[in-house]
Amino acid sequence: MSGEIILEGKGLWKRYGSLDVLKGVDISVRKGETKVIIGPSGSGKSTLLRILGLLEPPTKGEIYFRGENVYAGNLNLNRIRAKIGFVFQEPSLFRHLTALGNVKLGLKHVLKMKDEEAEKKAMEMLRLVHLEEWADHYPAQLSGGQQQRVGIARALAMDPDIILFDEPTASLDIELTWEVIEVMEELARKGITMLVVTHEIPFAKEVADEICFMEEGLIKECAPPEIMLRNPKTPRARSFLKRLLGAYGGI
Repeated sequence: MSGEIILEGKGLWKRYGSLDVLKGVDISVRKGETKVIIGPSGSGKSTLLRILGLLEPPTKGEIYFRGENVYAGNLNLNRIRAKIGFVFQEPSLFRHLTALGNVKLGLKHVLKMKDEEAEKKAMEMLRLVHLEEWADHYPAQLSGGQQQRVGIARALAMDPDIILFDEPTASLDIELTWEVIEVMEELARKGITMLVVTHEIPFAKEVADEICFMEEGLIKECAPPEIMLRNPKTPRARSFLKRLLGAYGGI
């Protein structure tokens, strides 16, 4: 896939005490690409996303955002963070704010939009995730899938150059999972740049440009879905995908 590299990690290590969670990861995501990371629990997927999202620094290695070395020199990290959307496993919405209020918050306090402008933009984003009719509802009045879609709208509202998704359906039952997956598929088709940690293989098969298999703190292989899902190179990826595909009755 050609196009500008939006986000890139080179030789990323992360150590907590004596434990190396990442062991020299190289990864890049190009403009308009949907890249999916799969792998067993404890392989370092969420840690990698947090480091790429500038939520914590790597122990070693470099991160480049649109070609700039993020931690070299005097770059404004908050300015760069504002261009990297993040959707977590749990949306962590503010309970005292409506869906609209949650989406407006960053627009007003980070982008310094006036209230009327922020409200218009927030409603556009809620419309994009099919929640405009729920704009005045509070999180307690929303299903888990609706809350997660508010989280996606909140990330989209900031006009990020890339959105990182950390297993956004992990805590949802299957019916609510598809609400969220359908929205993410729509975003992929619109060309929104996404890096997604997920085990939702139908989503990966449908819209991913590339699937990467991660284990023991390393990305072991990456390939387009038609290759990765049918003929992964490494024995460990083959056994992992066999179990995963079995859960979906094969694809």
